[in-house]
Amino acid sequence: MSGAASRASLAEAVERLEAVLSTADLTTLGEELFGITRLLDREPSLRRALSDPSRDGEEKAQLIRILLEGKISEPALELAADVVRQRWSRPRELADAFERLAVIAEAARAESEGRIDDLEDEIFRFGRVIDREPQLRNALTSPRPPAEQKRELVGALLEGKVTPSTSRLISEVVTDSRGRSLERALEEYGRLVAQRRDRLVALVRTPTDLSEDQRTRLVAALSAAYGHDVYLNIEVDPGVLGGISVQIGDELIDGTVARRLDDVRRRITSG
Repeated sequence: MSGAASRASLAEAVERLEAVLSTADLTTLGEELFGITRLLDREPSLRRALSDPSRDGEEKAQLIRILLEGKISEPALELAADVVRQRWSRPRELADAFERLAVIAEAARAESEGRIDDLEDEIFRFGRVIDREPQLRNALTSPRPPAEQKRELVGALLEGKVTPSTSRLISEVVTDSRGRSLERALEEYGRLVAQRRDRLVALVRTPTDLSEDQRTRLVAALSAAYGHDVYLNIEVDPGVLGGISVQIGDELIDGTVARRLDDVRRRITSG
């Protein structure tokens, strides 16, 4: 992302995606987002209309809804509407954002299946195979075979040998590298998967929603403490009664009033 507006919008889009992951069908979300990427690549006038900074965000959201309603799932449609509401420095960067969201969605799918390490390793190993097999590389990068034929070739090569997410990501870069070399596209996808694998997710329970400033400070504190990027999943729970609790993996950092009251009750009953 070259423009400051696009970088900020991409960060917002990724955050919106994270909120969608808990309700979306992860077996289809990546493909739906890749489909939007292909649509925007294929239709430059649409790409310009949806990234035009002079147009109202709600107008752009309504346009994408009209185009895609009934064709993709509701979570994917709402995410797409949120993304086009943002400001993008260049029309191309809107399509780039959808591609990145698609890769992250596939990484999240592999993560949910406990196979994100496999996904990262399989993308890397496929890149090495391409390096060693020039005939295979030529078959996959030649402009002559149609995309469907290339997709069938990838399916024949990988079926039963890799995760479904690996197969989908490799099929995408083989059928539409979006102007990059096959090697570079695989490296970019591998990097995004690695970022997903290395991050930490913090479940935060709080009686009221946190402000943007509070979220920023909490992320900074947790990232510094754990030495990793931390993503917040916020759960608003009035029963917390004040303070917050933060759970990262098996570790619970509990500073809530409810926890302190429970501690007092235990002391009283045990006495």
